[in-house]
Amino acid sequence: MKFLDLAKIYIKAGDGGTGCVGFRREKFIEFGGPDGGDGGNGGDVVIVCVENLNTLIDYRYQQHFKAERGINGAGKNRAGANGRDAIVKVPPGTVVLAEDQETVLVEMTEIGQRFVVAHGGNGGFGNAHFKSATNQAPRHANPGLPGDELTIWLRLKLIADAGLVGLPNAGKSTFLAAVSAAKPKIADYPFTTLHPNLGVVRAGERDFVLADIPGLIEGAHEGAGLGTRFLGHVERTQVLLHLVDATQEDVAEAYRTVRRELKAYGGELAKKKEIVALSKCDALDDETIALRTAELQKAARKKPLVLSAVSGSGLKDVLYALAREINRAQAADPETATAEAKPWRP
Repeated sequence: MKFLDLAKIYIKAGDGGTGCVGFRREKFIEFGGPDGGDGGNGGDVVIVCVENLNTLIDYRYQQHFKAERGINGAGKNRAGANGRDAIVKVPPGTVVLAEDQETVLVEMTEIGQRFVVAHGGNGGFGNAHFKSATNQAPRHANPGLPGDELTIWLRLKLIADAGLVGLPNAGKSTFLAAVSAAKPKIADYPFTTLHPNLGVVRAGERDFVLADIPGLIEGAHEGAGLGTRFLGHVERTQVLLHLVDATQEDVAEAYRTVRRELKAYGGELAKKKEIVALSKCDALDDETIALRTAELQKAARKKPLVLSAVSGSGLKDVLYALAREINRAQAADPETATAEAKPWRP
């Protein structure tokens, strides 16, 4: 399945049905009178958060959603039926934006959540509605009101507890594959990961969702490389795991590069709790690892963890550190805890 996290769609709620102008004329009925029924209401366009979806790929092939219009009224005081709603199904974590891509209409975070994004028009009154003692034979009825019509954007922000960030080829996908059942693409060239990957990780008795985000490079906030379009997927995380490739010469500058891009992106990513780790340490000797650890510690102002996803060394320490930070964050603000939300498998 292809991954798509941004989609533009056009929606149109149903128009209301027209009221009927009708009169009762039957044999042997002495008194007739107006009997035109009301028109039915137009259908709404409803956004529904559902399970078993983790991409917006469906909206690459269908961008127009129209609800049914209400049925016109009829004689004998028969009201028209209401139009059926149009349902737009989205995965958990979807943000519905107005056409300006800035105004947030709603955030769909819980399974079963519903939001009426476009309301159908009311049906018009038939002439039976207007009869009175002074107007016993009204010959007019109301037309139905038009339904809402607008263009919206759907932006998916994956719901994960922890996020992986770092430069390209820092070992993020290898780490995710080593600690979960996810199978991201792994290769020895930059930008192997072209879209976020999710994996469910177990640390002791604790399960949490880990998101692997495509690598950042210098100038990503200006569109360099893959840019920052995928950083929205770590906005909902409780903690970031910042992997730095231990085999490169200047680990301190590699760390600072990613931190600058996180700060430039905004969204309070730079303020999130961060765990720093040196990856690919199986390729270095102990003396070089100690040197790189000291350099990174000076830049990050915290002691980095040391790991190797290939050999498996240090993985448990990292996972337990992530689990501790997630527990602390959820204990401090249980309403924003994502672990209680029902995670889905990628």
